[in-house]
Amino acid sequence: MNFSNLLIDWYLKNKRDLPWRQLKNPYAIWLSEIILQQTRVAQGWAYYEKFLDQFPTVFDLAAASEQDVIKCWQGLGYYSRARNLYKAAQIVVKDYHGNMPNTYDELLQLPGIGDYTASAIASICFGEKTPVVDGNVYRFLGRYFGIQTPINSSKGVKEYKELAFELIDSKDPATFNQAIMEFGALQCKPQNPNCFSCPFQSKCEAYAKNTIKSLPVKINKTKIKKRYFNYLVFVGNVSNTLLVQRTGKGIWQNLYEFPLLESNSLIGEEVLKEHANFPKWALNSLAEISLYNDTPIVHKLSHQHLITQFWIVAALDLPDNSIAIEKLEKYPISALTARFLKDFHF
Repeated sequence: MNFSNLLIDWYLKNKRDLPWRQLKNPYAIWLSEIILQQTRVAQGWAYYEKFLDQFPTVFDLAAASEQDVIKCWQGLGYYSRARNLYKAAQIVVKDYHGNMPNTYDELLQLPGIGDYTASAIASICFGEKTPVVDGNVYRFLGRYFGIQTPINSSKGVKEYKELAFELIDSKDPATFNQAIMEFGALQCKPQNPNCFSCPFQSKCEAYAKNTIKSLPVKINKTKIKKRYFNYLVFVGNVSNTLLVQRTGKGIWQNLYEFPLLESNSLIGEEVLKEHANFPKWALNSLAEISLYNDTPIVHKLSHQHLITQFWIVAALDLPDNSIAIEKLEKYPISALTARFLKDFHF
C-alpha cells in the first residue's frame, strides 16, 4: 500500500467527528480554517458554532460591524484573523456576489488567506490538487523523511510544499489533506507520538535514528520581550468607569481596555502617579488608589510576556466619555481584561 492509500486508510478509521467535516460549504470551511490557524480544536469548536450562529452566511458577516465581529471572536487571540475575516467577507460579497473564489490563486488574494488556508479551501471545497502544509504536516513529513532543512526557512517551505505535492492523492486531494493534518494532530503528535501503533513506523527515518524529538528542525527562535502594564481601573460614583480603544498595529488592535500606563519595570503607587500619562484630573480630584493584585499577572503572548498590575482608582466624578459598568459586556476586550472583569466586582 503506497503512502497516500496508507494515510487515507488510517484517516477513515481514526478521524474525529468534527462539524465542518460534514459540510462542503466554502464559507463554513473557510471559517473553520481561520479559527484553527492558531487555536486548538477543543477551543475552536465552540467559536466556530458561535460564529455560524451569529453570522450564518458571508452576507451576514459582511453586513456586521467590525466591533461585533471582534466581540464574537473575543478570547481566541490573534485578533488580526478576525479583522481579516471581516475584510475578506466584504470583498467576497462585493466582488464575487457572495460566492467564495474557487481556485487556490484567487483565494490567495483575500485578506488573511495564505498558502495553507487557500490550499485547504481549494482542495476540500473544489477538489483542486493543492497540498496543505501546516504545523502537523511539517512534523509528520519532517520525521518520516528525516528532513534536516529548517521549516522556517524559504528553502524549507519550498522543499516541504514540493514533497507534499508529490505525495498528495490526485483523485481525492480533499481527503488526503484532511488525513495528513489529522495524522499529525492525533498520531504524530509534538510530544509523545504514538510510534508503536504507527502504520508508517517501519519506514520512518526519525524512529529508526531516534531523532523524533529533534524534528522538524526550526531555527532562530524569537526572543521573548517583557513588557510592564499598569491598568487604571476607574470606579466612578455613578456606577461608571473608563475604557479606551487600542489603536495602531500592535497587539489587540481596536480592542478596548482600561487606561494603560506602560513602564520599564514593576512600579509602586508613587511612581505610578508620577507617570507622564497619569491623568492630571485624577490627581486633582484626590482619587484613592489601591493595587488590586499584589502578585503581578503574567499574560503570555507568542513573542512577549505582559507583566500586569491592575490599579483601582476610586474617583467621585469621571469625564464625560465614561461608560456605565453595566454596558462593559458590549465591548470587545482582550482575554487579559476579560479575566480581570470575571474576578473583580465593581
